[in-house]
Amino acid sequence: MKRTDTSLLASNAYVLLVSDYFPFSKTQCAVFKGTERTVFLDKREFTGPVYEQIEEAAAFVLRNIRLGAVIEGLVRKEAYELPIEAVREMIVNAHCHRNLTDASCVQVAVYDDRLEVTSPGGLYNGLTYEEMMSGHSKLRNKVIANIFNQMGFIEAWGTGIRRIKQAAEQYGLPSPEIQVFDDMFRVNLYRKPLSEISDACGGMSEEHRRSVGEASEEHRRSVGEASEKYRRRFKRHTKEDFGAFVCGCKAFRRKAGGTDWSVRQEC
Repeated sequence: MKRTDTSLLASNAYVLLVSDYFPFSKTQCAVFKGTERTVFLDKREFTGPVYEQIEEAAAFVLRNIRLGAVIEGLVRKEAYELPIEAVREMIVNAHCHRNLTDASCVQVAVYDDRLEVTSPGGLYNGLTYEEMMSGHSKLRNKVIANIFNQMGFIEAWGTGIRRIKQAAEQYGLPSPEIQVFDDMFRVNLYRKPLSEISDACGGMSEEHRRSVGEASEEHRRSVGEASEKYRRRFKRHTKEDFGAFVCGCKAFRRKAGGTDWSVRQEC
């Protein structure tokens, strides 16, 4: 929010974080048969506050990838075939860095061989591919990223790609593929072939083998959600209090007597 002599004006960031006003602010999720965008097996479209879209998109991914079980000593532990932290990081980064002047939306696609997350807008403000891969970052949406940091969605700016790569390496997955275009940014996180997963499960009981591909309700609830502490604090802010977060963003004005808003280049 931005205070004037007579009123408070909402910023782009404020509207994106508390409403579904902008039609481009949505996350499209889909599961495709095979490795191409040809046959849909499932699809969803999530709108509303951006942080809710992130939670719902992450939960969608987990419902549509395999869940296995490993035995560590006497303890049976469930584990998804893709690292949860990498899934969340890919979706959060897509929203933090997307181009809000582009009418396209963030897309999350699950294929037989990979998870693909695409966001509108290429690298921002002269950042090169080499600089990005070495940990440099230039934020397009600084206010949103700052709020996500305070909510616990991100830990530090410029660490997203590195965290995704590290998580994949720890899982024994191929190195994630980063694709940069003039008007689009894409991250591919590759899945292990089903044959490798089956071999790894060969020593398990039949009960354990049946668990592969099933997502537990407990995991679906826990993954993709910000901590309850941050969620309560975020929702508790009044419009005036919330201004402390977004005062760094130039506000846009409503048209007199109406509810139309104009979008600025940055928020």
